[in-house]
Amino acid sequence: MTLWEAIILGAIQGLFMFVPVSSTSHLALAQQWLIDRGSALPPPESPEMILFDLVVHVGTMVSVALVLRRSLGRLLVGASADVGGLLGTREGRRGRYLRLVGMGLLSVATTGAIGVVVLQTGTGVFGAPPIIAGNLALTGAILWWTDTVGPRWRGLDGITPLVAIGIGAAQGIALLPGLSRSGLTIACALLLGLRRRWAAEFSFFVAIPTIVAASGVQALLVAREGEPLLVDAGAFAVGFVIAAAVGAVALWGVLRLLYRARFRVFSIYVWILAVLVASGVVVSTH
Repeated sequence: MTLWEAIILGAIQGLFMFVPVSSTSHLALAQQWLIDRGSALPPPESPEMILFDLVVHVGTMVSVALVLRRSLGRLLVGASADVGGLLGTREGRRGRYLRLVGMGLLSVATTGAIGVVVLQTGTGVFGAPPIIAGNLALTGAILWWTDTVGPRWRGLDGITPLVAIGIGAAQGIALLPGLSRSGLTIACALLLGLRRRWAAEFSFFVAIPTIVAASGVQALLVAREGEPLLVDAGAFAVGFVIAAAVGAVALWGVLRLLYRARFRVFSIYVWILAVLVASGVVVSTH
């Protein structure tokens, strides 16, 4: 992998991680496009390319920390204070933030359980172009629906175990080809009553431990194989930095579109992509 290829793939990941149109599909399509034009990239399904994909995913988690730093900071400081209250070192803590952390971990655990089932079944089972096209069409319909919902009633304290499990399940199901993780989790949160701001922030917060854990597991699998990597450390580093930088800009823009109920522009995009996939013009592996 050249540094230019790492820049291209990192930028694609940073943009499409938060634009709710299935970032992994676009990353795989870009890799295949480069290979078809003579690139020496490993196949998209190879362990090192899967690891590269996860590394640039982690880069976009840096974007979350940058753009949502105030909310994330409040959560971490508040949870720390709550722990102090439980230990008796602070007075009067209600445990609000620690409870939110617990709900986030419940979402991640739910994602893990569903993800194991999906991966054991094999995402390739669902990788036929008609199924991918159908999932893209469904994603478009879901995104369009998010613009039509009225005011929601749940705030942060309204994130119950049921809500957390629902969002975690949506994140796990989004492993299927053509489904957007951010689009599906935000829509599920809105369906369960979360206000737009909290639906978005909770969706992106639970992505952090999920993606970091998946990256760690994949790194262990690659190390266990003991084969030399065809992607060098420089490419990993460049892809990581570019994904973080582009992702920060993309996340800032997507949040503003969500708050203003303007997601339907993405619906039109994925419907066009669904037609292209169904017609054989574009084929994606996820």
